[in-house]
Amino acid sequence: MNNFEAFFNKITESLERDDFVKLTLGKPLSKRNELQNVYLRLIKLKDGSCFSFTYRYKTNDQVKNYTFSEAKTIITDLLLNTFRFAVLFSLKEDIQCFISKKKQVTLKINQASFKNKLPEYHDKIKNKKVVKSTYLFHLGISDKEANIIPKFADKYRQINKYLEIINDLINTSDLPNKINIVDMGSGKGYLTFALYDFLTNKKGFDVTITGIELRQNLVNYCNEIAEKCNFNNLLFQCKPIEKYTAKNINILIALHACDTATDDALYKGITSNAVLIVTAPCCHKQIRQQLKGFQQESPILKYGIFKERQYEMVTDTLRALLLEKENYQTKIFEFISNEHTRKNIMLVGKKSNKKNDVKLINSKIDKLKKEFGIEQHYLEKLIN
Repeated sequence: MNNFEAFFNKITESLERDDFVKLTLGKPLSKRNELQNVYLRLIKLKDGSCFSFTYRYKTNDQVKNYTFSEAKTIITDLLLNTFRFAVLFSLKEDIQCFISKKKQVTLKINQASFKNKLPEYHDKIKNKKVVKSTYLFHLGISDKEANIIPKFADKYRQINKYLEIINDLINTSDLPNKINIVDMGSGKGYLTFALYDFLTNKKGFDVTITGIELRQNLVNYCNEIAEKCNFNNLLFQCKPIEKYTAKNINILIALHACDTATDDALYKGITSNAVLIVTAPCCHKQIRQQLKGFQQESPILKYGIFKERQYEMVTDTLRALLLEKENYQTKIFEFISNEHTRKNIMLVGKKSNKKNDVKLINSKIDKLKKEFGIEQHYLEKLIN
């Protein structure tokens, strides 16, 4: 178990260097295990510093605080009996710890994912008199006793899944101390309010969020609720996405912005050099309209429903490739189960310092356009 002890030595060294960021435990030994992950970070309490453990179960999170000596015993037990994998994040390096079925330990050292430490204070910030999740009541998702109203159960699950995704993205991104977020096409603001509450009241970040929405009645509605919740750095504005001119955007969000509004939002993120671009594309009309009357060779595209789905995939693949041309690492994945909505695809771009192979990417774009008879993608037009 020499490597196991070496892993704890790395944790100790990180604490002594004062560059410890967090520790993540994952990959449960059994799929039936209710406990999915454990996240550790340093926090400061009245009695001094300690480790805050967030136990992530399938249905809820639990938080407990331990001293370093207590934490070592607990981590050892978790890695021997519950999980197969751990990652130590420090400002110097990332240390991955793999535990085999035979309890053999392997360590791997990677380049550091973080350039800044996480806030070292407890999630329950006592000097902020904010009622927990008060926005849920004002938005009609919960009653006064904080019980979720049954017809909004799916929406509440969507909120929690969204926050889980955003949390993972933020934890692995190099963001400034003060984070400016713009949510383009914010609608009724369910996810916008959830994100603000989560980042400020749960994570303790210094965040400003601006929601952009075309419908003045929704803007008024959301601003009134933000005021009721004392969400002082959350503001909604009424204007088209393409007319939003502020350039200081660290995180650009556009969930279900219709048709080319998604591309307008992506373009704003690219030109603002946003660290994170998070979109859930919608409609995909531009490519379909461009190809009306064009005879496709593939027999699959004979059928309307397959043609629609194919063009959705082509449109979002081109968007991802165009983001990669601008040095973003991209991912496309299912946001929530399609039993709730077919609009369940999320496209994420994370700014990278590594230069992508633009020539190779252009080749992929040209090949895809030629195969489907596409003259130009709308985002491509904006960028050019």
